[in-house]
Amino acid sequence: MPSTQSPPLLGGAIDPTAVRPPIDDALIERIEPAQLHARLVQLKSEGYTMLLDVGAVDYPQRAPRFDVVYHLLKMPVRKSSVKEVGSPQRLRLLCGVPAEKTSLPTATDLWLSADWAEREIFDLFGITFDGHPDMRRIQMPNDWEGYPLRKDYPLRGPARERSPRPSFALKSNVNAGTPPSGRTLEALQAQIAKARAEDGKA
Repeated sequence: MPSTQSPPLLGGAIDPTAVRPPIDDALIERIEPAQLHARLVQLKSEGYTMLLDVGAVDYPQRAPRFDVVYHLLKMPVRKSSVKEVGSPQRLRLLCGVPAEKTSLPTATDLWLSADWAEREIFDLFGITFDGHPDMRRIQMPNDWEGYPLRKDYPLRGPARERSPRPSFALKSNVNAGTPPSGRTLEALQAQIAKARAEDGKA
């Protein structure tokens, strides 16, 4: 199917983020995971020497579920005019990642700037990068459960979602200007203990 994106997507896929202002100075290309690293090597050799950023997006109802997006900049490597330097070529490379195999090759061997960006994607989306020198969380604690930027991530986090939410804790249940009673913590602890005891019986 031909692309309706402006500018058109190379590779014929439809960019899910097509509803946005046109990117007049950027090419958009979609690549399969198996061809990703070779294409990044090729683009760097063609002059896309700067990796501006690597990000990810989650589309839960789509296959492949995730997109990892590389933002590349082609800077002139020879003596150039102010106009050439001021209008470099940009390329956005999208790589679809299926939910069943959330791994891609690292780009750290090509650009050191990919290091922390790939760690952030791993931390928040659960996508790993094979060959990365230090694939561990960068923002969330090491014992954090799940990946917070996935669209199906519980609003309060998995651990808190398993804990009962006290009915009296909502602001709508407390009249404006009511002074704190000092017994909220005790009441919450009692309610949690009761809920846990009931879970133990079941």
